[in-house]
Amino acid sequence: MTGPAFIRFGRAVCGDLNQAERREWWLANGLGAYAAGTIAGSLTRRYHGLLIAPIVPPLGRYLVLAKADAWLNAGDHTWPLFSNRWPDNVINPQGHIHLESFHLDGRMPVWEFAFGDLQLTQRIWLEPGANTVYVAYKPTFLSAHYPPLALTIRLLVNARDHHGNVEPWRFNPLIEANGPDGLYVSNPPNSSYPPYRLQLQARGGVFKPMQQWIEHFDMPVERERGLPFRDQHLCVAELSLPLCNDEWSGFSASLEQRSPPYIEEAMRRFFAYDDGLLTRAQVNVPALHDSPDWINQLLLTADNFLIKRPVAGYQQGESVIAGYPWFGDWGRDTMIALPGLTLATGRYDSARHILGAFAEFIDHGMLPNHFPGNGEQPEYNTVDAALWYIEAWRAYTETTGDWQSLQAVFPKLEEIIRYYRDGTRHGIALDTQDGLLRSGEAGVQLTWMDAKIGAWVVTPRTGKAVEINALWYNALRAMAGFAEQLGNTAVEYEQLADSAQKGFSRFVNPQSGGLYDVLDTGDDGGSIRPNQILAVSLPFSPLPETVQHDVVRLCAKQLLTSYGLRSLAPDAQAYQSRYRGGVPERDGAYHQGTVWTWLLGHYALAEYRVTGNIDLALSRLQPIREHLFDAGLGTVSEIYDAEPPHTPGGAPSQAWSVACVLEAWWRLKRAQQNTTGSIPQSACTRAGDANLRRTI
Repeated sequence: MTGPAFIRFGRAVCGDLNQAERREWWLANGLGAYAAGTIAGSLTRRYHGLLIAPIVPPLGRYLVLAKADAWLNAGDHTWPLFSNRWPDNVINPQGHIHLESFHLDGRMPVWEFAFGDLQLTQRIWLEPGANTVYVAYKPTFLSAHYPPLALTIRLLVNARDHHGNVEPWRFNPLIEANGPDGLYVSNPPNSSYPPYRLQLQARGGVFKPMQQWIEHFDMPVERERGLPFRDQHLCVAELSLPLCNDEWSGFSASLEQRSPPYIEEAMRRFFAYDDGLLTRAQVNVPALHDSPDWINQLLLTADNFLIKRPVAGYQQGESVIAGYPWFGDWGRDTMIALPGLTLATGRYDSARHILGAFAEFIDHGMLPNHFPGNGEQPEYNTVDAALWYIEAWRAYTETTGDWQSLQAVFPKLEEIIRYYRDGTRHGIALDTQDGLLRSGEAGVQLTWMDAKIGAWVVTPRTGKAVEINALWYNALRAMAGFAEQLGNTAVEYEQLADSAQKGFSRFVNPQSGGLYDVLDTGDDGGSIRPNQILAVSLPFSPLPETVQHDVVRLCAKQLLTSYGLRSLAPDAQAYQSRYRGGVPERDGAYHQGTVWTWLLGHYALAEYRVTGNIDLALSRLQPIREHLFDAGLGTVSEIYDAEPPHTPGGAPSQAWSVACVLEAWWRLKRAQQNTTGSIPQSACTRAGDANLRRTI
């Protein structure tokens, strides 16, 4: 990569264990595999490791290579380049104290160690499109008089599901030489764990096979989450690797049959790939010309979430990992994130391949909430995913003009509207009395506020939810535009939209000045929640301008924070100010005050819609720049505490958090440059939606 590193830390952060551990780096390879760790080199999560790969396709991810603990040997001196946590808060060794700096070179984590007049650089990266990790080292002598240098690296492997634990006595891999500078670690088919064959290579190095369990790694983040917080890994080899001044040396670990061991070539491939991401974005998306450093960082980060996902009937399929480390690909998250991850980054083929893959799973007008794995049955327990799917198609065709692809899928979009109108699973159906959608049944969570603890659905929202009906109205207006563009009749969609718009007036809450969250429900539909912002931010709003202003004003007063919108107003009885404790406590706070970043982009778009002030709307996104230096470095967390300082929590790298910020920035900059609006103006006019006169 070229240019100065955007995200960089010196000794003040690197040498402070608390600060060095709270900052994590995350990498992905486009196949569902990932690598992650802390600046300090210690393991604080069960999800930290150098290669966590989908051993059981498509997303059965297992920890394969956990750690590479290295010592630098220079004559009589030996220094650790890593740190480890043990019970009773013991840190041994404390390699982080030798860190001069840490930075991200694009997405690649880089450590700079200093030992007097000797410096050592370490880099880690995943090969794009391959389950291969590289770890590289380069010494720099500031003095001409230095003894021979070498690294001693202990390689720790595992075979556990990335969510789980391993029983040491049941994991007994085969360890065999692969030439003078290679090693195979094989988990045989008759093992208690899925079989794999890991190839370790280090040109010029010497592997000394061994088999030693190292137990009692302490993981404080898992302890905070109320989960098992001890782990153990198997040391399979000790690698001796000589170093030469100002030259790269290192090793690779791969599950591929052929994995080139050439370090510098692999590094060039990685940088060429990331440079290509930025170049494609800037060529395809005019709004990205001269984009600021933090937006460029998010453009690279967006790639972490996109994965190849071939399915029967659509082998070019792709999908979206909802977040790292514990999420897979989810229908709702994928469709919400699609515009920001693909259209705002110029990846139009990926957008089409995602839409095509999910089209294969439409059933009774619904998209699955969770993309099914190998042999699994899809779960159709989401009311909004199919409506977001229509919005994703609207955004895609607006950006690309690919009406041919829309023509092919249009019957399935019609199916969605038909089933939602006439009735489908979980009580989803149109109420002909007011033109609004109702949904829900006991024990099922259907909206994005989907926390469930045992049989307790924390926010059931059964009835007529405000964002569902905003999405329904938006989908109907979009379908009317589609129909006319394709030469079909749009009358039915226009009539349904008119009816929904008239019925939507029922949501206006004269007491709060905003909108009710749910109508016709036994729950407290009057709680002030952020879902109402979608009735303003979506391309087609069912609200008159005066009410749009009121909604934005209320959200700003009660819900807006630096990093997103609170999921519940502070004066509500169920409000939770902190996201803390074990799983039940956290799930109970998940949508009861906790701040969500994906809503920040929607707030910015809504605020621009009612004020016309682009600079103000863009300023709402600016705090995310500073967040990129915290938690998941260069990426955006899932959630934050409801109260200052809004400590980040949940997944440290979340797709729709990144995507909705990118999408809002892209649309606002596009408006600033007086380019095309959020959907073709002719379609807006035909749909008769006067609210879109200020297009975004």
